[in-house]
Amino acid sequence: MNTVRRDFVDGPFGQVHIRTANLSVNSDHLPLICLHQSPKSGREFLNFMQVGTPDRAMIAIDAPGHGESDVPAKASDATIENYAKSHWAAVDALGIERIDILGNHTGAKVSAEMAYQQPERVRKIIMVSALILNEEEREGFRSMFTPIPLDEAGTRFKTMWERSIHYRGSGVSLIDLAASFAENLRAGEAYEWGHQAAFDYNVHFPSRVAALEHDITVLNPADMLFDYTPRIAPLLKNGRVIDHPDWGLNFFDAFPKDAMKV
Repeated sequence: MNTVRRDFVDGPFGQVHIRTANLSVNSDHLPLICLHQSPKSGREFLNFMQVGTPDRAMIAIDAPGHGESDVPAKASDATIENYAKSHWAAVDALGIERIDILGNHTGAKVSAEMAYQQPERVRKIIMVSALILNEEEREGFRSMFTPIPLDEAGTRFKTMWERSIHYRGSGVSLIDLAASFAENLRAGEAYEWGHQAAFDYNVHFPSRVAALEHDITVLNPADMLFDYTPRIAPLLKNGRVIDHPDWGLNFFDAFPKDAMKV
């Protein structure tokens, strides 16, 4: 089993928290950069990184305002474009030149933006769910993830937990679900900035994807985005969409060995 280490590097919005495995490995495999969903962190790749091949470096990066990375100074700084810049700063700090990217949900959008910003440094992209929405759908998702004010009844946390249970993927234990739930709380009152950044970026996402020449595999697990993700297929110049109805949210925790085969 791989040892996963934790560290901080400097980024444009403060310190960036990273998890790494096999950094010192010298092999033909490009390092795999793992980008999480909102409002989670690189912790969602922990099991995945531990069981991964020992001859490939893997790096999971907490986006600004997620996990233990510093929160941006203001909400307007929380954008997919800025998340991509922060991730590139982390890659540069590690002295890595060329990468493959694995992006989950919001991370899928960030992966596209990273490749758009520096296309020559990215070989391959794997996206997990790729949300393509019309305007009405975008506003519906935005309203669903509007921040819930704090109150003494704990409405915010009760709603979070109910959603966690409702969207719980197959094979996900309550222990793993609780650990994932805890990641929602780390950004404090900025906890929904990542979702809002993703919805704002939706107007750019189709054109960004359509502009990419990279090999792109889009995995479509049976989660809340299952019916929307296939819309990306016509935009892929060099890619494919693969349905995984046997997987749900948190499948990196539940089925890390199977996920590693992708």
